[in-house]
Formats: sequence, C-alpha cells, structure tokens
Amino acid sequence: MARIAFILLVHKDPKGVIDQARRLTAAGDYAVIHFDRRSPAEMFDEIREALGDHPGVAFAPRRHKCGWGEWSLVAATLEALREAERVFPHATHFYMLSGDCMPIKSAEYAREFLDSQDCDFIESFDFFASDWIKTGIKEERLIYRHYFNERNSKRLFYGSMSLQRRLGLAREVPKDLRIMIGSQWWCLRRQTVEAVLELIRQRPEIPRFFSTTWIPDETFFQTLVAHVVPKTQIRSRTLTFLIFSDYGMPVTFYNDHYDLLLRQDYLFARKISPEALELRARLGALWQTRGLDFPIAAEGRRLFAFLTGRGRIGRRFAPRFWEADGSLGRQRSVHVIVAKKWHVAKRLTDAIRRNTEIPAVDYIFNELQANLPEMGGVASSVGKRERHRRALVKLLFDQFGTDRLVLCADPSAVSLIKDFDDDRSETRVLFIETGLDDDYVRGHMGRVGLVSSDAPDDVVERLLPVVRNDLDHEADRLREAGLANLFTLSSDADEDRNTVALANFLGLTEDRARELARTPHLFAD
Repeated sequence: MARIAFILLVHKDPKGVIDQARRLTAAGDYAVIHFDRRSPAEMFDEIREALGDHPGVAFAPRRHKCGWGEWSLVAATLEALREAERVFPHATHFYMLSGDCMPIKSAEYAREFLDSQDCDFIESFDFFASDWIKTGIKEERLIYRHYFNERNSKRLFYGSMSLQRRLGLAREVPKDLRIMIGSQWWCLRRQTVEAVLELIRQRPEIPRFFSTTWIPDETFFQTLVAHVVPKTQIRSRTLTFLIFSDYGMPVTFYNDHYDLLLRQDYLFARKISPEALELRARLGALWQTRGLDFPIAAEGRRLFAFLTGRGRIGRRFAPRFWEADGSLGRQRSVHVIVAKKWHVAKRLTDAIRRNTEIPAVDYIFNELQANLPEMGGVASSVGKRERHRRALVKLLFDQFGTDRLVLCADPSAVSLIKDFDDDRSETRVLFIETGLDDDYVRGHMGRVGLVSSDAPDDVVERLLPVVRNDLDHEADRLREAGLANLFTLSSDADEDRNTVALANFLGLTEDRARELARTPHLFAD
C-alpha cells in the first residue's frame, strides 16, 4: 500500500500550514515542512510548537531564504526531501506541495491510484526542442550564470547576462545530461528519489551547474529524473491540477469550484483561495473519507479557456488568421463559405469543383487535408500555413492560374473574414445557416475538448445553453460585421432563395446556381 511523504514548501499562514500537515498525516501519511527563512521567525515558532512532537511530521534541518526563479527553491526542496527519505523509511512516494494546495480526492483513492501506476509523475519535456517556454529567455537560462533575481534586480540581471555575452562567457551544459523542463509539482517513487540523491552525492558538479541557472525548479528534478529513470516509467504530467491564465498567472479556485475540482484527473489542486472557507472545509474533510467514487470528466482547462474567452470578443477570441499589410490584388476575388457544420461546407465546395471552373478548397487554416494542390513545404502543416498565410493564399491563386478562389472559414474566425473584406481584392461571403440541435452541440463540445466522452450528464446539460448561446453569438457577430457582400444559404429556405444566394455569391447564371442548390443531401447531418 502506497504511503506518501509530502514535501511542503510554505512561507505564510501558520494556522493553514498546521491544519494542512495534520490533515495530510491523519490517514497515515507523512509531511516534511520547509518554512521560508524570509518569513517572520514567530510564524515558524508557532508551527514548530504545534507540530514538533507529531510522529508523522518533520522539518527541513536547514531553512533557506527562497526567491522565485532562484536555486534557493531547489535547495529548500532538497533539504526537505533528504529529511523525508531519512526519517520516513516506510514512505513509498514523495509528493511536492505548496501551502495553497489541497486534495481533490481521498487518501484511499490516491493510494489505489499510485499502487496501480508503477511510475513517476513529473512533467518532462525537452528543454530545447519543446515549446514549454512561451516567452522570455530560453537557452540563456542555462548557458549564462545568474547571480541576480530578474524580478527585483532587473537591470543587474540583464546587465550581467549582456556582459557575459560580450565577453564570450557562455558555458556548456553537462554533456551527458539531456535538459528537461516542466512544472515543479511532482510525485516520485522512493527508488527514484534515492537514485537522484545518490547522483547528486556522486556528482556535485550537477547541482553546482544548476545553482546558477535561472528558474532551476523547472529543470533540475525534471532533468535528473529523466537521467536515472527509463522513459517508459515516467508520466510527463503532474498530479496537481493547476490552470494558468493567458497572462501567465495561476488561476485561483473558490467555493463554487468544488464539483469541478473533484471531476479532474488529479489528486490535488492549486491554488485554493484563502477566502474560500467553504471550499477549504469540504476539501479538507475529503482526504479522510472512504468509499467515495470519483467520476472523472477532466474538462477543467478547456472549460476555463472557453468561459474566459467568451468575455474577450475580438482578436483574443478568434485568432487573427489574415495579415493586415499588403493586398491580394484589386483584380482578384475571394469567396468565403462560412459554416459551423464543416461537412455541409465541404459538400458545397465539392459540388463547386465538379460543376464550375472556380477552384475551391476547404478549411485550409483548420485542417491539414483541405483539397489543396501540391504546394511544397508552405502547406505541410496547419501551423506553417498560419505563419505564412498571405503567401499561401497568393500561391493558391498562382497554382490554380485564376483570379477567383473559394475557401471555407469557421464562424468564430470573424477577424479572418473581416480582414478579407478590408482587402483591396473583392470579397464575397456566403453564410450557411443550419439548425444546431442538442446532439450537434454535445458533439461540438466533445470535438473542441470542452467535455470528455465520460463527462457527467448534469455537467453537459448545464453547459448546453451556454455553448448554444455562444454559437448563436458567433453568427450574430458575422451578420453585424458590416461585410460588403454577405449572402445567406439556409436549410430552411426554399430552392429559389438559395439559388439566388449562390448565383450572387459565385457570379453564376441561375441555371448553374440552381444545380448547386440541388446538391444531394447538402444540409444532411
């Protein structure tokens, strides 16, 4: 049976730390506390007095003054980890937590989960090859020595790095280490911890190297675990649920997040608001409960991104696919079919290819297979198309040898459509109106990852009107965008009205447009 030694890095709220340690150890697990030496001594004294004689609690022998991004965070973790390994020989796993973390499963569930998974849980991505680092310096974190903190000594931080660059003082990464990166919140098996600590004892140059890197808590354990453990025994994920906003700040959870948190495929969550007293009380009691079943939906991150995105209509809401500079040319015409049901738009483009001379492609900025001609490397991936989107569309005109082109867009990409409309080239837009019943909306929620296939019915039902309203809002935004040439094809309209819409959209005779309007099963699901 798994028994966990929790490594607690804390710096405030003595009462909360005491409650957390007692709660975590009440079910037979252990806790080792490192309390930041920057914090007032009386806070630490309060914790020592309350927990000093607790058999399941120990303290890091040496306290460090911890600073974000500094080696001190790793040093503090190592102090607590060595003590945990020494004083708790029955611990099978070592789990990193902060004072803002709380359980979202029971100890019973956690132990069964860990017993069933003979592996280590730590995010482990290649430092150089992955895009884990979104902004800021990257290789400079490693190759230069960092003695100043970027947050409180910005001029010294960048001045020192610039000086090292000018003097050619870049250093090499230890040759036999593949540098990995990931979240600092991990859960490791005992044999892994022992192997990492032994590696450090045998090779002091490794911690010496990392001690002058920037943000080593995201690379030190991630690299060493990957060095001593086979890849097949590493799950590159954390067991602590956390969400970061698009501003890089951790999202805080409040009282009304209880049900959402319990449905996530994680054992703990970070950050729980200090003001969320009801949530803290319910989660605090959860760890010691027995016999509870936890249905997993795991929709948390997608749901957060979806709901926050709805409040930022515009460039943040829908990616800007088109470039503002330059023009496709005044003599050219772009015909954009806009449909939420992609299969309906594709039936129409297929009919256009078969029955007219107008080249037609599908969702070229959304799908790899979009009926494109052979175009070489520029079209080899959706990501590359987005990066070179203007060049792609110009090349399509050249490849087809025409000044007319039909392509498809999702209604959420209003900015793409509007940018076409603002170009000197002529733009015509055909909006295909189709009914979106509950089955379609449920399927849409699954396709975009908003809910998993096993999400509870009550979660899906609560989201249905929210998602439906959002889809309706996309259509309203398109209608209100002030497009110069907007036509509508509707599943509720008669053949004559759809024929007129297609004739105006494509500049066809009525007979040819009617042929397209009669496309078999055009609106069928």
